[in-house]
Amino acid sequence: MNNKPNKALNQTLTKMVPAVLTALIATGLGFIALYTSPVPMIQDFGKMLTVGMIISFIVGVFILIPILFTRDHFFKRERIKKKQLKFKNKKGDRLFNWFTNKLISLKWLIIFAAFLSAGLGIWADLQAGVETDVEKFMPQDTQELKDIHKLREILGSTDSISVVYEADDVSSAEILEWVDGISRTVESEFPETVIDSRSVTTALRQMNDGELPETQELEEYLTEMPTDQKKLLINEEETRGVITLNIEHLEAEELKGFIDDLIHYLKAEELNGVETTVTGKAVLDVEMVTALTTGRYKMTLLGMGLVFFGLLFVYRDPVKAFIPLLPIALIVGWSGGAMYLLEIKYTPLTATLGALIIGIGTEFTILIMERFYEERDKGRNSKDAIMISNRKIGKAILASAFTTIGGFSALLISDFVILSNFGLMTLINISLALFSTMVVMPAILIILDRFVKIRHVREKELPVN
Repeated sequence: MNNKPNKALNQTLTKMVPAVLTALIATGLGFIALYTSPVPMIQDFGKMLTVGMIISFIVGVFILIPILFTRDHFFKRERIKKKQLKFKNKKGDRLFNWFTNKLISLKWLIIFAAFLSAGLGIWADLQAGVETDVEKFMPQDTQELKDIHKLREILGSTDSISVVYEADDVSSAEILEWVDGISRTVESEFPETVIDSRSVTTALRQMNDGELPETQELEEYLTEMPTDQKKLLINEEETRGVITLNIEHLEAEELKGFIDDLIHYLKAEELNGVETTVTGKAVLDVEMVTALTTGRYKMTLLGMGLVFFGLLFVYRDPVKAFIPLLPIALIVGWSGGAMYLLEIKYTPLTATLGALIIGIGTEFTILIMERFYEERDKGRNSKDAIMISNRKIGKAILASAFTTIGGFSALLISDFVILSNFGLMTLINISLALFSTMVVMPAILIILDRFVKIRHVREKELPVN
């Protein structure tokens, strides 16, 4: 009976599965940062990533490994095929050895160039814009979008902001005069933005030949106003009313500036006993801008912090817990630089890239590091250990990266800009994660190896296979 499948199964369960489980835990901790986002769709995205990751691990351990063991245990491969495969593997091993030797000789240059370019990328990322305009996410040649533009040309506006005001009695003469003043002056205060306004007093003016009814007539006019029209302007209890402002279609940053100015204007014109609130879809868009601009940095830093403390708990070594995060920090910087150079704005999808970088990159770096210290514990020096690690684990990482790239490539052909941009940046980030793991990680491991305690080192160095 051939014992090689049994030996391979034992090594996989004792060596590879714990390493993959550690990477899984670190990746999951990185995805937890998505739950802190104020944007619900980002929270849901984080949940689905976590669920998918757990399912993949379970399938790999309880389905894939038994299938591979069954194939090798019960079905013998032909010797010719084995010789051909062995010959191909030797050629590939020589290539990996040559590549790793070059990396080792240039390790300080690689580290300097990597951190310098990542720093420039982080600076460039701070200049990147944010896109929350749903119209920009859609295919620009769709008939529905053309209809919206045509309607906007006819009506002058399809966007609006609501100013909700509350008081004990919003139908009192004093408050109605205040509402009338706001409704009439807001257009002149913001002539380039506000197209027109509508409130209960504009309806009263329409009922009275363009004039606001006298104080003693206000209650009578309010009673005569059609119920369906009145309830759109004030509630039945007459404790709350709304002023609707039809505005020009603005970009996110311009819209934020206008809302801030509008809030200051209302505060300057406030009336005792009346509370105002600026609300509506436009305000939600501004809140999303804030969430995407400030939230994405917080999510990335929080994710890296959680991964660090998780690895610190697993390894009990701060240096060993810190090493996998260095390539991740580089990818974050490079990704920001790529977005800046490609003039891609952040959207609710691309704002999650930081967490995705942590998830994908951490898995790669931990697998390489685990194999490196496995070889170091056997007694090999750092150079030999990294050459074996790159040769053995590098092939698996290359295969994983290429299959992931193939899956996300489908997003590139989407007509929706938000999806195609997300797909493009995901492909770039996976490529950067692969580059950082295969090129920069070996240099980091060799340089920081002196600070990591090796559990057991044999007196006699083992040969490099």
